[in-house]
Amino acid sequence: MPIMGGRMMRARLAAAAALATMVLAGASGAASAQTGSSGIIRIVVPFAPAGSSDVLARVLQQALQEELKQTIIIENRAGAGSNIGTSEVARARPDGLTLLLTSSAFVVNPALYKNVPYNFARDFAPIALLPVAPNVFAVNPKQGGLNSLSDLIARAKADPQKLNYSSPGNGTTPQLTMELFRLKTGASITNIPYSGGGPATQALMAGTVDVLSTALPGAQAQIRAGAMKGIALTTSERWPNLPDVPTFKELGYPDIDLNTEHFLLAPAGTPPAVIDRISKTALAVLARDEVKKRVVELGYLPKADGPEAAKARIAKDVAFYKDLIAKAKIPQIQ
Repeated sequence: MPIMGGRMMRARLAAAAALATMVLAGASGAASAQTGSSGIIRIVVPFAPAGSSDVLARVLQQALQEELKQTIIIENRAGAGSNIGTSEVARARPDGLTLLLTSSAFVVNPALYKNVPYNFARDFAPIALLPVAPNVFAVNPKQGGLNSLSDLIARAKADPQKLNYSSPGNGTTPQLTMELFRLKTGASITNIPYSGGGPATQALMAGTVDVLSTALPGAQAQIRAGAMKGIALTTSERWPNLPDVPTFKELGYPDIDLNTEHFLLAPAGTPPAVIDRISKTALAVLARDEVKKRVVELGYLPKADGPEAAKARIAKDVAFYKDLIAKAKIPQIQ
């Protein structure tokens, strides 16, 4: 009996120690989730590299790492018009270690897709409204015959459906800018969707398509270098780095003014303290003079705001794009 009692006692002590370890580990994990003070932060970009969301994520990456004292990695999860990467974040643990940096596709897809694998209002907690990217139409100067927006309209009307254009994907604002262009001008051009702004730009450079419609950050360098020719921008005034590219407004189409919004979001249920910490840090980083200068150089309007502004913008944009998709008679994607 004494031997058996000793064994039982040792077993009970071992079990108690194991339980205490589990409790302490759980408490430590909970504290980490509440403060966001440790762990690698993964920012999922639901597009291919080199698009506007990806470029912006990489601008923020280093500065956020320094301020948050945490390693930040960028993961590109392209596919299904951003739905693959977006739904991955919707299912992630709400501990502040998995975030989504996405574009206006986030607010377009609820109207564009018949079955969206996430609910924009229920499954996400907005962190910040990030800098905005104007959209641009561009052509390959080597192909010839399309040197201006008026050339594009004339050719599209003379031979409907013959011209095609590359876009970062169905439901992206560059694609919807072209749809708005069709509504305003009657010029119909066939969309060739790619998995992001980078591949869409490469398609024009390779001569695979006639026209490119994309967010400015992914195309600005090629336009400045003369590898592509910008023929219209959605800004209200000419872009300082592209003084030769006219705006839709000055060309007589002031209503073609869609820009690519960007949002930083976390899974729903992420502790408010974590949201607040990341939001304040991101906004402080974006307010730095050197970061604002870099953002403009890359092709973004240096606007940024907090969770409430992001939430309001998302709700407004969801309603706007639902109306545009209906007016353009764009069929839902199954």
